[in-house]
Amino acid sequence: MTDSTPRKDPIDRWLVTPMQRFLSHSSMSGMVLFSAAIIALILSNSPWSGAFHRFWEIKFTIGFGHWQLSKNLHHWINDGLMALFFFVVGLELKREMISGELSRPRNAILPVMAAMGGMLVPAGLYFLVNPAGDAASGWGIPMATDIAFALGILYLLGDRVPVSLKIFLTALAIADDLGAVLVIAFFYTSTIDLPSLVTGLGFLCVLIIGNRLGIRNALFYGIVGIGGVWLAFLLSGVHATIAAVLAAFTIPARVKYDEETCTSKLADLCVRFRNACPNNFPTVTTEQLLILKEIRTVSKLAQTPLQRLEHALHPLVAFVVMPIFALANTGMTFSSHSLTLFASPITQGVFLGLLLGKMLGVVGFVALFVRLKWAVLPEDFTGSLLIGAGFLAGVGFTMSLFISELAFTSPAFVEEAKFGILIASSVSGILGYFIIRNATKPAELRHVDDRCFPLVEGGSDDAA
Repeated sequence: MTDSTPRKDPIDRWLVTPMQRFLSHSSMSGMVLFSAAIIALILSNSPWSGAFHRFWEIKFTIGFGHWQLSKNLHHWINDGLMALFFFVVGLELKREMISGELSRPRNAILPVMAAMGGMLVPAGLYFLVNPAGDAASGWGIPMATDIAFALGILYLLGDRVPVSLKIFLTALAIADDLGAVLVIAFFYTSTIDLPSLVTGLGFLCVLIIGNRLGIRNALFYGIVGIGGVWLAFLLSGVHATIAAVLAAFTIPARVKYDEETCTSKLADLCVRFRNACPNNFPTVTTEQLLILKEIRTVSKLAQTPLQRLEHALHPLVAFVVMPIFALANTGMTFSSHSLTLFASPITQGVFLGLLLGKMLGVVGFVALFVRLKWAVLPEDFTGSLLIGAGFLAGVGFTMSLFISELAFTSPAFVEEAKFGILIASSVSGILGYFIIRNATKPAELRHVDDRCFPLVEGGSDDAA
């Protein structure tokens, strides 16, 4: 009997396998993001503070002749690199709407309404503190939830967390992302250059036509999406991240081979591979190589381009794009006067919006819809878990920082907003963690109490 376990070389044992295990763990992206934020804060308050801040002001120019774009590194990260983040957000939104939690109205209504409450109440609280003037434009900052941080904190609790809570918070965060994208599109867009916008929409139509024609090559969508849609939107005044979301919605979400066809073809190819004459050398024969290429083609056609792209880009976004964004945007220099920032209406509005507004909005809207019998809470979803989820939704970090850069032109206002975001997100995350931790029991204690939550099969990482 042959051993079916693949042979592992030293590089597999020492580097590849540990790295794959690290990248696949759901809580790791939140930890890396948190570490990047801490590093930015340390460097901003070190002897290298000046060099650290000057580094993000280095200018880069792309183009030729009269066709040039010149921006500093900070802007390229926020307008360019973060477009990749929003592209993945768009892919996730489309997948969820087609076959995920947002595809079933009865299941989607609760997290969607929770997300709506989690956006309206924080914005209202911010307006109460900042009813007029330039500071009022920051109302969108406390509306956002950082999905990586919020889910990362939740997954730290392991399999003691019920599946229903993970699904609820995931769907809430995704719906929240959609709300944030719409807020950026309609309220944080500068003066629009109509010819550039029309050009971008023209390229978007090319992507839609390509989808309808059955084009599945990622290179086509990448060239037209980046060189056409993104660049035109960047020049139009509409924030370029909106182009990324729209481009993501044009990616095909259909398979060429259904499950039955794929199974049949792979079974036939496996028989052919087994019957092919081996050459008794470490290399395969030409016949075997051709069969393996066919297997790869069949496997590829049994996947949707949308899911392939999402799966391929998620590690890049989670472990490269978002940490770089945190490094570029989290840096704050603290001094003896930093505590005076608490007196700033902007800081107070952001702090109250994220910490209290999110929780009150999520809990209040869910309670209202349940009381009206328009939605039903899962049996294992207690009031304490709902409050804990409300506080986790108040971790606004990445999206809130991003919106603060769009809302204010004054560096002082941005600093005040950052301070409120960092403090509120930290407190919200800690409160949410301990509330949910105290409301649940470890897996080994669940069998003694039939009121406890069911054990999640297969560990905590795949539940959501």
